[in-house]
Amino acid sequence: MPDEKQDSDAELIRRSAEGDRSAFNDLVERHEASVFRFARAIASSEAAAEDALQEAFLGAWRGAAAFRGEASVRNWLLSIVRHAVYSQHRHRVDEPEEMESMSDLGMAAGWGSDETPESIALRRESHETVMKAMEAVSVGDREILLLRDAEELPGEQVATLLGLTLPAMKSRLHRARLRLAAKVRESYART
Repeated sequence: MPDEKQDSDAELIRRSAEGDRSAFNDLVERHEASVFRFARAIASSEAAAEDALQEAFLGAWRGAAAFRGEASVRNWLLSIVRHAVYSQHRHRVDEPEEMESMSDLGMAAGWGSDETPESIALRRESHETVMKAMEAVSVGDREILLLRDAEELPGEQVATLLGLTLPAMKSRLHRARLRLAAKVRESYART
């Protein structure tokens, strides 16, 4: 049985398909942060992620009537932004892949709390280690780790979004987690 948020998303997309800009704006507000996080994880830069985000929401507005409800609205939006990011990459193959530090982005986003300076320093060191490890793995690994572990999408939805079978998605996820763990361990071995 779908939860209320999915029902609400379905209603918003239905109204958007009828031209209701207010409904679409509500949908954008609800999913923009999640869609941007995903775009940022796989795009070559923050600017490219922002471009893909705009392109994705424009495409969603234009294609709202084509939404069939086979996946959640969030998954549909994630799929659109993924396509937008990869379309940009195909058009800009000569651009260097410069990525802003995920650690810096996390700190700017307010990760952390009112803990003691010592605990904040330890958490920051651990967080920075994991973020640097995330930067060191492939875009494909970051993509699957973000969808499954950060966005907490169910395995079936991640598989569908990435165009994989469920067993292939599980295998790819397991390998991505192992590669990330190896990068974290490498980092600690160097210190």
